[in-house]
Amino acid sequence: MTRILVVANRTAAAPQLLEEIRRRRDGGPCEFALLIPDVHDRKAADWTLDTALPLLKKKAGGRVTGLVGGPDPFASVQEALRDGGYDEIIVSTLPRKTSKWLRRDLISRIQGLGLPVTVITPGGGMTNKKAAKLLVEFGPGAPLGG
Repeated sequence: MTRILVVANRTAAAPQLLEEIRRRRDGGPCEFALLIPDVHDRKAADWTLDTALPLLKKKAGGRVTGLVGGPDPFASVQEALRDGGYDEIIVSTLPRKTSKWLRRDLISRIQGLGLPVTVITPGGGMTNKKAAKLLVEFGPGAPLGG
């Protein structure tokens, strides 16, 4: 079974990421964990997990583990990899002009860790706030575009 670490924060519920999770599930048995790195506010990270995990679980067809990192996103990824036995990484980040991760060269640094890395950059994708609004309005089965 392939173990995949998904690294995302504000794009954790983006349709492009959800579609990639479904595509991976359809390709063979997978286990997923969602890491929210770059955490300065635990309450915000918990809110992101509460919002994104049900959507990811639906696309994964099963359990998705939620992980919360610390203030340094690269150190958070390193720690998750050390503790989790993952086979590959999916990073979902904001577009270049708004992404602190891309400006900090986080993707290249993660690629240097030796595992295959898939990068998803939703362009105008759904933010967690939009996803949460749909969940509140329409419930967990809401059509979120993914």
